[in-house]
Amino acid sequence: MARALTILPLLLVLGGCASYEADPVSVYQWERKVERIQREDAERARVCGTLDKESARYERDCAGVKS
Repeated sequence: MARALTILPLLLVLGGCASYEADPVSVYQWERKVERIQREDAERARVCGTLDKESARYERDCAGVKS
C-alpha cells in the first residue's frame, strides 16, 4: 500500500509531462495553433450533433459543446 502511494504521484507527474506542448513563438505558429483548435472544435461539434443526447458517450464527450 505504501509503495502504491509513492508510485501514484510519480505517475501523475510523468503523465503531465507527456502532454506538455510548448507555446508557439512566431505569429505563424500561433495562427496554425488557433486554426488547429478551431478545426478540432468544429469536428467535435459535428460529431456531437450526430449523437443521441441521452447517451453516455454524449455526456462524456460533448460537455460544453454548443449545439
